[in-house]
Amino acid sequence: MTLYLVRHPQPDVAPGLCYGASDVPVTDSELARVHAGLAVPSGLPVYASPLQRCALLAAHLAPGRVTLDARLAEMNFGAWELRPWSDIPRADVDAWTADLLHYRPGGAENVLDVARRVQAFVADLRTPSALIVCHAGTIRLLAALHGGAPLEQAALNAAQTPHRIGYGQLVVLGV
Repeated sequence: MTLYLVRHPQPDVAPGLCYGASDVPVTDSELARVHAGLAVPSGLPVYASPLQRCALLAAHLAPGRVTLDARLAEMNFGAWELRPWSDIPRADVDAWTADLLHYRPGGAENVLDVARRVQAFVADLRTPSALIVCHAGTIRLLAALHGGAPLEQAALNAAQTPHRIGYGQLVVLGV
């Protein structure tokens, strides 16, 4: 299976804001910039997170051919959502880093929850190739799961992988 993974355009939010599952906007100019810079195969099935920063780009890439799937959404940070990271108590962030798999930032999802839903999405794919527009966290999980590690190990690998996926960047798995 070959997966063409595209990270969404940069959202129109203040720097340093926690916005995992929040449906934050993207400017038309940023959407156009990312769309113009992408070279992805045509004719593939296209899946996207339903959050507008992904869904809008997917609709530009494959008008009328996008399947939105909530399992591709970014992690829900609960009470941390739309707060500056600098306002989140250091003790809470430290508790999360001490238990990446099980701690629930902001009282919402943990990394293992997200990994389970992403794994379920992959298990349901019935195509040799697909284009997926999603989030950096989801891309890291898809890459870790693609490596064949057991779920908990893949989730931990993804959580510990430094985040280096740029806005609008294409990552190809399985070539």
